[in-house]
Amino acid sequence: MKDEFYIKRCIELAKKALGKTYPNPMVGCVIVHKDIIIGEGYHVKAGEPHAEINAINSVNNKNLIPESTIYVSLEPCAHYGKTPPCALKIVELGFKKVVIGAMDSHDKVNGKGKKIIQDAGIEVVSGILEKECTELNKRFFTFHEKRRPFIILKWAESEDGFLDKDFKPTQISNLLTKQFVHQLRSEEHSILVGTTTALRDNPSLTTREIIGKNPIRILIDLDLKVPSHFQIFNNEAETLVFNSKKESEEGNIKFIKITSENLIENLMTKIHEKQIQSVIIEGGSFVLQQFIDADLWDETIIIKNKNLQLRNGTKAPKFKQVLFKTEDFRDNCIEFYRNSKLEN
Repeated sequence: MKDEFYIKRCIELAKKALGKTYPNPMVGCVIVHKDIIIGEGYHVKAGEPHAEINAINSVNNKNLIPESTIYVSLEPCAHYGKTPPCALKIVELGFKKVVIGAMDSHDKVNGKGKKIIQDAGIEVVSGILEKECTELNKRFFTFHEKRRPFIILKWAESEDGFLDKDFKPTQISNLLTKQFVHQLRSEEHSILVGTTTALRDNPSLTTREIIGKNPIRILIDLDLKVPSHFQIFNNEAETLVFNSKKESEEGNIKFIKITSENLIENLMTKIHEKQIQSVIIEGGSFVLQQFIDADLWDETIIIKNKNLQLRNGTKAPKFKQVLFKTEDFRDNCIEFYRNSKLEN
């Protein structure tokens, strides 16, 4: 039970960096001496020290470390990147015991960190709250194990199942769900729309309603129909334009050639090659339906305005899945779904 208590604290710490560590995973770490926490840390941002190092640096009396247990939500790294391997640092300082939440399936780690520590004669326990630690880094694990980004489908619809009124931009979300959406954007690596949505709604796809990092914007525009003065091309975020015409880079905008054949699968492969770990598919209805029909999604978020009847316009995607949970935001209800077929 003690191990679970401290790994739970590791998870709490790791979540503080949600959306800020890409392409790295979120990791939390706790150092315990005789049932007292003497150090804590988490990985704040890619390129900066890892959770274990931050926790070690927070310990006031380093002489206690050889008698201490270090808890970490993800297997300590074993490779040299922008920072040295954490597994070697743990060995160097001579911790009494190491407790790991989930093992790291990344090719460069994948058991190597645990082995380095065990080979040094340090006791290692792994698999503590493994399910919760894996859920914490669902984006990271999906990216490395399935070789594609974690896919979230998201749209807002009226009570009678329309995305707009008479095919014109229509406000369906209220202020609270709008803030929820912008928070979601700040937590995910990228956001994607198709040509029709870009032309009809002229979205900026930023986090302007909150203080947060803008996601990478992805536009599917095979024939380059979206004018260069539209908001999706402003300088507020990196933008990838998948098209059939050209391959070039213009400031913060990258044009990437792709064929229309097997478009969705090829697109996910290209996005994976760009080291993007998660993507929100925000529209339009045609693009969303392609992902649904291909059963290529991990989570779906549907915002429903219970008091709004639009009667005519773009129909919401056809989607029949088992509801995971709901949350009410005044007159808006948010439905959450998980793709159980892809969880294993």
